[in-house]
Amino acid sequence: MGGVCSRKRSQLVDEGDSFQTSPRFSKTSSLKWLLLSLPRTNSDVSRKGQGEGPGRCPSLMELCVARVCKDLDKYSSFMMLPRDLSQQIFNKLVESNCLTEASLQTFRECALQDICLGEYPGVKDAWMEVVASQRKSLLSVDISCSEVTDRGIDLLRDCSSMQSLACNYCDQISEHGLGILSGLSNLTSLSFKRSNAVTAEGMRAFPNLINLVNLDLEDLTKLESLNMRYCNYIADSDIKYLTDLTNLKDLQLSCCRITDLGVSYLRGLRKLKVLNLGFNCITDACLVHLKELINLESLNLDSCKIGDEGLQHLKGLVLLQSLELSDTEVGSNGLQHLSGLRNLQSINLSFTLVTDIGMKKISMLSSLKSINLDNRQITDVGLAALTSFTGLTHLDLFGARITDYGANCFRCFKNLQSLEACGGFITDAGVKNIKDLKALTLLNLSQNVNLTDKTLELISGLTALVNLNVSNSRVSNAGLKHLKDLQNLRSLSLDSTRVTANEMKRLQATTLPNLISMRPE
Repeated sequence: MGGVCSRKRSQLVDEGDSFQTSPRFSKTSSLKWLLLSLPRTNSDVSRKGQGEGPGRCPSLMELCVARVCKDLDKYSSFMMLPRDLSQQIFNKLVESNCLTEASLQTFRECALQDICLGEYPGVKDAWMEVVASQRKSLLSVDISCSEVTDRGIDLLRDCSSMQSLACNYCDQISEHGLGILSGLSNLTSLSFKRSNAVTAEGMRAFPNLINLVNLDLEDLTKLESLNMRYCNYIADSDIKYLTDLTNLKDLQLSCCRITDLGVSYLRGLRKLKVLNLGFNCITDACLVHLKELINLESLNLDSCKIGDEGLQHLKGLVLLQSLELSDTEVGSNGLQHLSGLRNLQSINLSFTLVTDIGMKKISMLSSLKSINLDNRQITDVGLAALTSFTGLTHLDLFGARITDYGANCFRCFKNLQSLEACGGFITDAGVKNIKDLKALTLLNLSQNVNLTDKTLELISGLTALVNLNVSNSRVSNAGLKHLKDLQNLRSLSLDSTRVTANEMKRLQATTLPNLISMRPE
């Protein structure tokens, strides 16, 4: 049967007189009645005037479809029909508004590819049973403006080949229903205009839709949280559609490949409190569009092409509490623009161009509780500029060149809960300045190759420790006895030391039963 491909609804093919099909597709055992009963007037058989317009002669396919639709009550199933023919019959019934819940049953398991019921009256969960019966053949579904609920959406679980789904104005679908879609990883187009389902919880499904190209969330004016991280095919033009989401408070756009143009569309989202633009191709030029987002409390620019000049546009964001500048081109001069951010509690300057001079410029940010300075250009001098931060709880100096002399500064940070100092220059003498930091739950002193068993003895009183790393040091089996009081320890890393795997297992079995992760194993 040479019919029309259902993916091209508008294309009509003239079949001539060679129409053939299976005699088992309906209650009637043959299609002879159809061929014999077709009108055979001169105007019907004439090949003249087959172009567009009222004078065009319909094809045999069109005539067959029209007759089947007229006598629909005579058939119980179209399952044995070629897919393209049953698809055309279905489309014609929808177009003429003649499809009912009863007649829909004739299309059960017909391998239809496209089911467009947008704005069609009466569509509900019962209809979805037939829709879902198409299973892996189903490629496109539109149930916009329907009464379909989560139960109806749940029926689509096995339609794993589906590429396009439109559920606009579907008020009965909740965030649970949206979550069901996470398994439809072949979706490339998804539309949920004015949907109650698109909440922060509901949108957890989106990261699993790895092939999504088109996402339409128009008119979701109540939406407060939107996560589009790792949506690699999002373009700047797509960001334009977010401008109407004026109630957004949390927007995650990291790893989306947007540029300065895309960021420009965000300038009207003045209720934003959290904005993540990390790992995008944006530059200083785009930051001017963030000036009006005065309610921002958290801004992530990780791995963006941001430099000193761009930071001047952030000076008015006085409510900022967290600023992520890791892997940017920010240097010490740019930090002067942040001096007025007195509410800033967390700043990440790892892998930037910041030097010791920059530490003096952030020393006035008295609210800071977390500082990441994983940076080889930071030394004892820079650390000394931070000693006024007595409320500091997290300090990351992983790659900083801190020596025993600089380690004296650790005494000032009595509230530290996590400390990483892995520059390679600290010895047992420097660890003496850590032994009284009783609030520590995480301590990483790896890469300091001159640390010995004495270090384990010095930190034996840090009983709140949950995570301890002294890898790449001279610690040995003999030093393990000093850890017996660290009963809260869950993770212990002593890789590339003189400690053996057998001794670690013995330590876990006899002394530290709560250890979950340990190396060497």
